Amino acid sequence: MTRALLPPVWRALPRRALAAAAVLGLLLAGLPRMQSGPPDPLVGLYALRAAALVFALGLAFLLDDPARHITSAVPARRPVRVALRVALIAPGAALCWTAALLLVPEETRPPVGALTLEAAATAVLALAAAALVVRRTQATEPGAVISAWLVVTGAVAFLLLPHDWVLFVTPEDRRWADTHDRWTLLLTVAAVVGARACVEPLKARPRPRAL
Repeated sequence: MTRALLPPVWRALPRRALAAAAVLGLLLAGLPRMQSGPPDPLVGLYALRAAALVFALGLAFLLDDPARHITSAVPARRPVRVALRVALIAPGAALCWTAALLLVPEETRPPVGALTLEAAATAVLALAAAALVVRRTQATEPGAVISAWLVVTGAVAFLLLPHDWVLFVTPEDRRWADTHDRWTLLLTVAAVVGARACVEPLKARPRPRAL
């Protein structure tokens, strides 16, 4: 059954949104190579963070399905359908992020593991939010709302989080390790919420009529 679902799931992927996010993200990651003058590590850091956000904005559209109320009637349950979508785009997402890292000159490239953690947490957060909207509402295309929410949330996190809870610091900052402990926590919570949101809600049993 899963193999039979692959062609229709592949055709239903929001290719335009995903392709646009991939192209724009790679362009942002390539900005450090376009600057004149000596390489600036801060440009590389924020170029990769911008690319990670744009990639996540594309993933926010992954669960868009205009035919959602028709496809929900197929025998395969929602977790299987969502897992197929994620599995189909995961290699491309990993390839895009690897290319983004390589586009930043090595001498200005921030710690790869830490930035990959930030990118993964942002991507999983976008997917979890989309899954939650699909579970809680009848929306068929939550991507636009989720992407706007993600941008606003990122801006609030950058500007308004307390000093002890800041998420965006430079590698030279003494809070770098503690900050990435919080990114790990955010990734874990987003993954758990996303997995739980993919489970179809149980239908309420009809109450017996009073005699």
